[in-house]
Amino acid sequence: MRTTSFRRALVPGVAALALAVSGCAAGNDTSSASGSEGGESSLSGELAIGGASSQEAAQNAWIVGFQEANPDVTVTYDPVGSGGGRESFINGTYPTAGTDAYLTDDEGELSAATERCGGTAPIEIPNYVSPIAIVFNVDGVDELDLSPEAIAGIFAGEITQWDDPAIAETNPDADLPSEPINPVHRGDESGTTENFTTYLDAVAPDVWDAGVVETWPTEYGGEAGQGTSGVISAVTNGTNAIGYADASQAGDLAVANVGVGDEFVGPTPEAAAAILSASPRVEGREPQSFVFELDYTTAEAGTYPIVLVSYMMACQSYDGDGQGELAKAYLEYVLSPEGQEQGATEAGSAPLADDLEAEVTELVEGIQVG
Repeated sequence: MRTTSFRRALVPGVAALALAVSGCAAGNDTSSASGSEGGESSLSGELAIGGASSQEAAQNAWIVGFQEANPDVTVTYDPVGSGGGRESFINGTYPTAGTDAYLTDDEGELSAATERCGGTAPIEIPNYVSPIAIVFNVDGVDELDLSPEAIAGIFAGEITQWDDPAIAETNPDADLPSEPINPVHRGDESGTTENFTTYLDAVAPDVWDAGVVETWPTEYGGEAGQGTSGVISAVTNGTNAIGYADASQAGDLAVANVGVGDEFVGPTPEAAAAILSASPRVEGREPQSFVFELDYTTAEAGTYPIVLVSYMMACQSYDGDGQGELAKAYLEYVLSPEGQEQGATEAGSAPLADDLEAEVTELVEGIQVG
């Protein structure tokens, strides 16, 4: 069985600026942060946030939608990276921030964030799910079904010809050329590489023995592309090439369907979002921490397993400086059906499943603001 894939061009975002804002602390006011009465927004001010660069395009889309509904509010998102987002949230620069890695105490970040939020563990919610597509440009081939082992073999340099039995077996109707494979990888330190190799390490550790890495192991060879655009360019302009990249930037390139159980699934937003339903939440966390141990080896039908999941962090209560009210209202918009559709349409992010969206929305609606 095959679930078809998708192609989507990325819409460029607006530039982001960094502004200093004050921190949050425990508060007792339970007033609503919706900021609207009779359809007119009562919110005003500036909200400066930032963090994971993976969210930049989606954040820019959300900012446009939120500011249309709240014309007296200015929101900026600075893509300083996940580490910078966590640091700026902890030190009070951002009232909410994005990160590709949830808070842990490996380096004391979770405890520090709890202290920053007045002694109560912060809220952590998934807001951005992006499929990582296997893009390809192979003479005479428009569709490609690849098993996890074949993907690992290609990128580990063990499968070197397009008509290799490991590829031909799952593509009996394809006219595979008897030509060398040109695998393309990121040449820079990359969160996309980290998520892609996390998948390879989980599904084919006997083939992919480099473990989880952010920098591509040179011994595996292949062509390096600088950034996502470099990978897309190298595959587009290459001969019989294949690479990995955020699906929203695949453009006109063909994308492979990936073996999941008894079917092959393409990187649609819905299939990518399904990974959260198929994965358990991380054990030992507070109830307001919606972070997941992704099940890359799932056999759940209709689930695309090569994904990047990014989170937003916020306090459960804020003081009366106004930043908490703006942060709460902004997060409510991001999680709303309108916000999720905006992110999907403009940035190719995968909307959250209805049940998960309802749970995290209720959590955000419970944020107390002074």
